[in-house]
Amino acid sequence: MTRMLALALAGAMLAGCGHKDENAPLAFVPADTPYVSANLKPMEADARHALLVQVDAQLPAQLAQLNDAADRLAARDPEAANLLHALAASFQDDTVEGFARNAGIDLGGRFAFYGLGLSPVARFELSDPKAFDAFVARLETAYGRKFDQAEIGGQAYRKAAAGDDGVELVVATVRKQGVLALLPADPAPGLLRQALGLDRPARSLQDSGALADLAKAKGYQPWWIGEIDLQRLLPLAASGKDPLFTALFQAGARRESAKTGEPLAHLTQIPPSCPADAARIAARVPRLSFGYTRLDAGHQDGRFDVALASDIAQAFAGLKAEVPGLGAEADAPFELSLAVPMDAARRFWQAQVDAVAAKPFACPALADLNQGFASLGETLQKAAIPPFGDLVGLHLALDDFAAAPGRAIPRLKGLLVIASRNPAGLFGMAQMGLPGLAQARVPANGQPAALPASLTQALGEPAWAAMNGKALAVAVGAGEDARLAAALVAPAGDAGRLLRMHLDGGMYVAWVNAMVQKIESLPAPAASSPDAPGAGQLNALKARFAALQRQAGRVRDIRAEAHMDGDGLTITNQTTLK
Repeated sequence: MTRMLALALAGAMLAGCGHKDENAPLAFVPADTPYVSANLKPMEADARHALLVQVDAQLPAQLAQLNDAADRLAARDPEAANLLHALAASFQDDTVEGFARNAGIDLGGRFAFYGLGLSPVARFELSDPKAFDAFVARLETAYGRKFDQAEIGGQAYRKAAAGDDGVELVVATVRKQGVLALLPADPAPGLLRQALGLDRPARSLQDSGALADLAKAKGYQPWWIGEIDLQRLLPLAASGKDPLFTALFQAGARRESAKTGEPLAHLTQIPPSCPADAARIAARVPRLSFGYTRLDAGHQDGRFDVALASDIAQAFAGLKAEVPGLGAEADAPFELSLAVPMDAARRFWQAQVDAVAAKPFACPALADLNQGFASLGETLQKAAIPPFGDLVGLHLALDDFAAAPGRAIPRLKGLLVIASRNPAGLFGMAQMGLPGLAQARVPANGQPAALPASLTQALGEPAWAAMNGKALAVAVGAGEDARLAAALVAPAGDAGRLLRMHLDGGMYVAWVNAMVQKIESLPAPAASSPDAPGAGQLNALKARFAALQRQAGRVRDIRAEAHMDGDGLTITNQTTLK
């Protein structure tokens, strides 16, 4: 008996541990949704603060752009312009927290943005449902037209038709969650009920645990994860059976028919070849995913993954691009190493061109894609010609960068390494294109040779070139010649590595300051000019770069890396803050 009681107690405890919140936003997301962006749990307070500081720094520029867009829209669509101005005004004190408080949205809550088929639905937790309803009411007032009030299954909602596009925006407060959905006009009751959450999916993303599994596999933190399943999305759009796609497609066909007189029945036909061609494309790039990997007061790291067909991944996963510097630790304020293996890339893309030529896409909507591959084939033949066909990659390192008043070119100090299968041929081509370089002699032993002053005068700095059997390098600025020999033999990196970048905060600030100086030198648009809105655009541009200055001042350094493995392409970035 004691043993049975112990087992029963253990079972009850396990059941309790496995309980899932039936009102979590993910509980409403179908397991087969074609796209989703959501959190598995609310963001921790310090991580949320770190993210909001960055977003708030950029917000004034974004609001300036929003108001400028509204001003430019006013003559054509005054109601929409008023709506944009009202939305901008909702960001009290120019902070996201002010907006959330004003709109009753819980920044510490859970959310999900997903597709019911292709129809986008946003579901998010509210801190104050009444404040959210009041926020929607203020938008209605600004819009100058009340949204229609409706009800289904005892659940009230608002809806607003989007012109003649055949779709409508649905807004509702469901328990303590806000719901926004873009649906076909007069949607089928089943679709509407599922968007509002009155009906649940047969199997939800919370039930399947697929998003949690993705986070574990990729190292994404639970605060924000996204996935786009192209093997579901593209065939769904191409089939013509998705309600939202059908509504938009038919609305476009009606406009085209009214303009050209072409029969509507002809314009709305979707050949059976289109879903098959869409599936063929999606099989090459099955899915995309992204998420934060670290987020706190001092770090903002993220990862973006592109799943690829095995033949694509394998073509580059084992490729080691012999680019000096691609595998080295950065020691300059800015460094960028990029693999450009033209020979391997040309062979890969030629295989794709041949595959499309052998079996063209039959869907009429993809006719341009067939032509694009045919044109690519011609380009690939030209790309085989030296020096481009011999290119392997690039490595750029900048030690100094500053705006130079009165000069078109900023002051630079650094070096550029061009990896090539034929560095001597590359230098010979440069001599043919630059007469001033004709008399220069650069030995193939890695030792620097000074370049003629006639070529470097515009830079205002001395320059040198050096070469070995794998690369040609050029250095600009006093003392940079001492770095050339080591740069030519720097580590090339592992197989599959495609990119490495490093930018420190000081260089970031220098770049932004140089751009701000350029913008400040632009003449103000004349008030009498027919392009009077240009003044608003200039102010928005200034606000954007002022925000960039604030953001750059907080950055210690930024690093990024891209590599190919057996699953596809992975791009990572790490931002360290002061």
